[in-house]
Amino acid sequence: MQLDTISVLARSHELVAYARLGAVGRSSVERAYWNGTAAFEYWSHAACVLPIGDWPLYAFRRRDYQRRGRHWHRTPEEACKEVLARLHADGPLTATGLGGAKKGGEWFDRTDHKIAAEYLLATGEVVCTRRVGWRRVYDLAERAIPAELREQDLSDEECVTTLVARAGRALGVATRADLADYVRVRGDQVDAVIEATGLVPVEVRGWSTAWAHPEGLDETPRGRHRTTLLSPFDSLVWDRKRTQRMFAFDHRLEAYVPKAKRVHGYFTMPVLAGGHLIGRVDPAREGTTLIARKASLEPAAANTPAKAERAVAHLAEALREAAEWVGCDAVRVERIDPPALAAPLAAALN
Repeated sequence: MQLDTISVLARSHELVAYARLGAVGRSSVERAYWNGTAAFEYWSHAACVLPIGDWPLYAFRRRDYQRRGRHWHRTPEEACKEVLARLHADGPLTATGLGGAKKGGEWFDRTDHKIAAEYLLATGEVVCTRRVGWRRVYDLAERAIPAELREQDLSDEECVTTLVARAGRALGVATRADLADYVRVRGDQVDAVIEATGLVPVEVRGWSTAWAHPEGLDETPRGRHRTTLLSPFDSLVWDRKRTQRMFAFDHRLEAYVPKAKRVHGYFTMPVLAGGHLIGRVDPAREGTTLIARKASLEPAAANTPAKAERAVAHLAEALREAAEWVGCDAVRVERIDPPALAAPLAAALN
């Protein structure tokens, strides 16, 4: 479950749970993640919340950071000793409790104690199993991770084999690059373990060599379709090239694009309906009103009157449910593309 600092309707890790479970209470989602026993935070394809049972599978990455001797910054050895001593003596602490996170400049201008804590997190001496007000709470791995998990000593090959196999199961069908990106390993690492994963080679028109999970080939597709807004960091869409290949949907996060150059908006959320990505919404909030600064439907989703009617109904459903989930009692759409659907959308929302 990828973590990200941007919060428009909610933070990304909340939105991912919402997209799958519906309007479950946000406080329940937070408690499930940050209860100190069920999950931990670590570097998977990005900074992610992971099941506590996955701790042994990231030993290969922890060893890699140890060999490098650094995470993002040069690691101050004396500060590492001080951080470990403080955690031993005082228990779990945030960066503030360890002496502060920033020196006062830009976000990357970190204190030695923050740099040390992040390096120790990367190497596994320190762990984060909960956050407080979006701040990591650092604790000693020997305290926070059950002994039976810490005692498992998997080789690099065992770790990568299991993670790539899981990536294949999650993706269903995937290219070599898809599998590598899902857990952020190198292509040659995928090559080295692919035969041991149990994934089978398949042909997909227009793709390079692909791999599928055998259960996906044997089973009749099952499950239920959700109509919902998706976080840009949802695992269904975070890989932009795969999203284009799977859904013919050109998705781009424009939060870091200058406002005048944005096409769809700051935090554009794809709209999922009937197993297809039918459009996108750039949301905001104003009091108890959810605002769609811009909503747009994909041409293929609205190229006939019947399709347009269904797509508008799905878009209205997604907006209404999202508004209710975040405590809004009204929805306002400022722009819609194509513009001719403004009146039908307003009627559907009402």
